[in-house]
Amino acid sequence: MTPDPRLAEEQVHLDAVYARLDRMRATADRRLSETLLESAGTPQALSERESYERHYTQMLTRIDAAEHNLYFGRLDMSEPDAAGNDIARIGRMGILDDDQVTTLLLDWRAPLSRPFYLATPASPEGVRRRRHLRTRTRAVRSVSDEYLLSGEVDAGDGHDASVVNETALVAALNAARTGEMTDIVETIQREQDEIIRNAHRGVMVVQGGPGTGKTAVALHRAAYLLYTHRDVLSRSGVLIIGPNDTFLDYIAQVLPSLGETGVLLSTVGNLFPGIRAAGVDSRRAAELKGDADRILPVLRAAVRARQSLPPAGLYVNFDGYRVPVDSAVIKAARAAARSTRRPHNLAQRAFLRTAFDELAAVHARKLGASTLDGSQLLTAADLDDIRVELSTDDDVVRTVLQFWPTLHPQDLLRDLYADSRFRRGATRGWSDEDRAELQRDAAPLPEAADMSPADVPLLDELAELIGYRTDEALREQKAQWRRRIAEAQDALDILTGSAPQDIEDDMDPELLMAYDLIDAEQLAERQEVTEYRTTAERAYDDRSWTFGHVIVDEAQELSTMAWRMIMRRIPNRWMTIIGDTAQTGDSAGTTSWERIFTPYVANRWRLRELTVNYRTPSEITRYANRLLALIDPSQTPPESLRSNGIEPYRVEAPAGEALATALTVAEEADWPGLTAVLVADTAAAAAATADRPDGIRVLPLHDAKGLEFDNVIVVEPHALATTSPRGLSDLYVALTRATQRLVVVHHDPLPEALADLPQKQSDPR
Repeated sequence: MTPDPRLAEEQVHLDAVYARLDRMRATADRRLSETLLESAGTPQALSERESYERHYTQMLTRIDAAEHNLYFGRLDMSEPDAAGNDIARIGRMGILDDDQVTTLLLDWRAPLSRPFYLATPASPEGVRRRRHLRTRTRAVRSVSDEYLLSGEVDAGDGHDASVVNETALVAALNAARTGEMTDIVETIQREQDEIIRNAHRGVMVVQGGPGTGKTAVALHRAAYLLYTHRDVLSRSGVLIIGPNDTFLDYIAQVLPSLGETGVLLSTVGNLFPGIRAAGVDSRRAAELKGDADRILPVLRAAVRARQSLPPAGLYVNFDGYRVPVDSAVIKAARAAARSTRRPHNLAQRAFLRTAFDELAAVHARKLGASTLDGSQLLTAADLDDIRVELSTDDDVVRTVLQFWPTLHPQDLLRDLYADSRFRRGATRGWSDEDRAELQRDAAPLPEAADMSPADVPLLDELAELIGYRTDEALREQKAQWRRRIAEAQDALDILTGSAPQDIEDDMDPELLMAYDLIDAEQLAERQEVTEYRTTAERAYDDRSWTFGHVIVDEAQELSTMAWRMIMRRIPNRWMTIIGDTAQTGDSAGTTSWERIFTPYVANRWRLRELTVNYRTPSEITRYANRLLALIDPSQTPPESLRSNGIEPYRVEAPAGEALATALTVAEEADWPGLTAVLVADTAAAAAATADRPDGIRVLPLHDAKGLEFDNVIVVEPHALATTSPRGLSDLYVALTRATQRLVVVHHDPLPEALADLPQKQSDPR
C-alpha cells in the first residue's frame, strides 16, 4: 500500500514543533534552577525571586500538560495573509520559532484559529481545506481533510453546517472512557465555540440537556477567558464550582491540558476556609437550610440572641467598690452598637465604649456625689480616668463582654443545632417537626467534619452578620497594619533621636545604625510570616476574596442560600452558569433561572442553549426523552448525534438482591470501557460496601452527576423515581450517563417510561 504523503509532510512539521518545545522546556528548567539558587537579601528581592519561580514553574507545567496531541489542526486558506502565508497550524498552545518570528503553532484560543471550529461549506470563513491530525507519542497517526470551497467539497464527506468534523467527533465519542474527562479542543462544534468565545460580561446561562457538552464548554471557556483577559484574571482568578469532589477529580486534568493551571476548583461545601463539609443532611433539613426565606430570619435571630441583657443583681468589683452592671447600662451599650449598623463583632468596640461610659457614670455618681446636695464633684478628666481604668480591668471587660461576645460562625451554628431552647427562640413560626430537622449534637469533629454542604452557606451568612473574615474585617486588619507601621516608625525615631551627636564627620560612613538598615514597613514586616502562593491558593484561604470570573456547573442544584454565598465571591457578576433545570434533583434547587438571577442582575443575564446530544446514543435517548416529557413538557429534547445499534434492556432480580445482580451482570458481561452501577442516594451505604469487580464503579446518583461512563447499569429505577419529589429528574440523570450501553436491573415495577424495555437479549460488543 502506498504511504500517505500527508503523514510524512505533517511529521516534518510535528518534529520541528516538538524540537522547539524541548528547547523551551530546557530553557525554563535552567532558569528555574538559576532562580532557586539566587540569594534574596531584601524583601523586594525575595518577592521578585518568588515571582520568577512561579512563572517558570507554571511554564513548565503548561509545557508538560500540552505534550499529548500538541498539534491537531491545519487550515489552508484561499488567500494568503499580508506576510504571504496561506497555512495556519493549530495546537494546544502557541509556539514561535527560536527567532520569535515564525509561528509554528497557533494557540487554539487565538482569533486566527477560530475558522477551524466555525468554517462549513455553507460558510467557509476563507478556508479552502481543513485538516485534522491524530498524533501519539510524537508521531502522526492519521490525517483527515475537509474541502470547504465550492467545487472542492468531497461529496462523500457528509458535511453538515452545524456539526463540523463529524468523523473526528464520532471517533472521539466512541473512544473508551478512562474515569477522567478529556478536553474537546480538537472537536469543538460551532454552537459550543460561540459560547466559549462569547464576549458578554454579565451572567451567561448555558442550558443544555444531558450529553450536550455543557461541562466541556465551561472548561474551555475558562481557558479562553484566561487567555484573552490574562492581565485581569491572573490577579483575581477564576473559580469553578462543581457538584461534588468526584466531579472535580473527573475534570481536574482538562484545564492543565489546555495550558491553564491557575484556576480554583471547589464545591459549595468547601468554599468556607477551614471547612471540608462531610456531614449528611436529610432531604428536608437540606431544603430548610437552603431556603433563604426560611433560614435567614433564623440566623439573624441567632446573632441577636447573643446580644443579651444581664440578670438582676449583677455586680463587678472595681477599685474596692461594687459597681452594678444592670439592664440600663447594657441596653444603652447595645443600642449604641446596633446604631452603627456594623456586623456584630465589628460593633463590639462601640458596645464596650458606651458600656464603659455608662459604668463610669454610675461609679462616679457613687464616688463623687456631694453629701450636701448630691452634685457631682468629679471633673470630666476624672471621669476619663475612671473610664480608662474600667477598660483595662480584665474582670470588668470579661463581665461586660458576656452580653456582646465575640462570635465565631461554626460555634454559633453548632449551638443553634444542639441547644433546643436556643433553636426554639430563633425559629419562631416553625413547626416542631422542622425544628427537629436541625437537631444535631454539639460534638465538633476533626476538620469540622460535622458540617454538611448545606451548612456552608449558613456559615458564610453568619460570617457576614458577625463580621468574620469580611471585607470590613479586612479593612480593620489593614488599619491595624498601619498602626504597626506607625509604632515601628516611632521606634526608629527614638533611635534616631538618641544617636550620638558628637561623631566626627569622617566617621559617619563607618557607623551603621538600625535606621540606616531598615525602614518602618520592613521593621513591621519582621513580625509577620510572609508566604508566596498562587492566586488560587491565596483565594482558597481568603473568604473575602473576589474572583474575576466564576463558573458554576450543575447550577440547577444550588439553593438560594448557596447563590447568596457565591454572589459575594463575584461582585462584578461576570459568570458562566451551566445547568439543566430538567435534571434538578435537590429539593432546594431551582427550576427557573429567572427566579435565581433577576434579584441579582435584573434583566442583565443571557440564556444560551446547547441542542445536540453528543454523548447518548439515540437508542438510550428514546427512553430518556419520555421522562423529559413528564418532567418539563416545554423543553425541547436535544437531538442525539449518533446511533450505535446497542439497545437498552432490563434484567429482573430477586427481592433485595438488585445491587448484587447488577454486579454479577457487569462482571459476566465484561464490557469494554468504564462501567458504572448507579443506585439511589438512599442506598449509598450499600454502594460504599459493595464487593465490586475490578474496573466497575458503584455510585449513589449524587456522586454520578456530571460524569459519563461507557456502560451504565441502573439499579431499581422505581427507588430513584420515588425517593424524592424530584425523583423523575434523578432517574433522567441516571439514564443519560452512558455513552454506549444501558442496562436496568430491578425487582420493583418499572416506571411507565421504561415499561416496554425488553428482557435481556444478545448484547453486541
